[in-house]
Amino acid sequence: MDDFSVHHHSHQPLKTLVFNGWAAGAEIWNATSFSRDWTFSYIEQLDGLAEKVIDDSSRVLLVGFSMGGANALKMLLSKREKICGAVFVSASVRMMEERAEIEEGETKGRLLWRGMSERRLAALKHGTELVYSNDPSPLYSKENLERGLHFLRTTDLREELERFSSTQEARTLPVAIVSCERDGIVSADNTNFLRRVFPSSAFYSVQGNEHTLPVVAPETIDRAVEAVKQMLFKKGASNEV
Repeated sequence: MDDFSVHHHSHQPLKTLVFNGWAAGAEIWNATSFSRDWTFSYIEQLDGLAEKVIDDSSRVLLVGFSMGGANALKMLLSKREKICGAVFVSASVRMMEERAEIEEGETKGRLLWRGMSERRLAALKHGTELVYSNDPSPLYSKENLERGLHFLRTTDLREELERFSSTQEARTLPVAIVSCERDGIVSADNTNFLRRVFPSSAFYSVQGNEHTLPVVAPETIDRAVEAVKQMLFKKGASNEV
């Protein structure tokens, strides 16, 4: 990209796109105050709507929560020319635990990656179905819940992100990471991994064992979004942030 196109690109409007988590309604973001252009449900993400919106945009700031964090990471990897910055909130690189093969004398293989077991994921699904059994929203239909769970079971972005981490872009992209110290859904292994991939990222740690940080720590997320916009401003990427 030449100097003229960089200058022209920087004057295009910045869209802030929120990628929501599995079984999460848009209302979980109500307490946050940062401006956003779209909040994609997990269904809209799986249906490809978020990707289409990015394709039709010039400059995008991603805000991804939980499963939405994984999808935001996928968009960053595949639409690099569009993504100007990102905020990852309780974001999942790999949701499921990983264990080594069981050796003699062991009942379980050595833990290689902390995450959800199949039993815990099944319990999460059962609990969600019980709570929302009378809710007609497509977010809570059995078919869509299972689609989301399949994504969580099968998504592992570590190899792609490892490759990306060697690029100049990974070292300089404006990124903020927000996580809870003892998140019971997305393990700290995810946060630690992301901090290695994005070494210049701003990091915000929330005390406790909460997962739904848009609800319990909205002001922290607002600060993280503002920090990324300030990084963009300093980078000279926008006069409109």
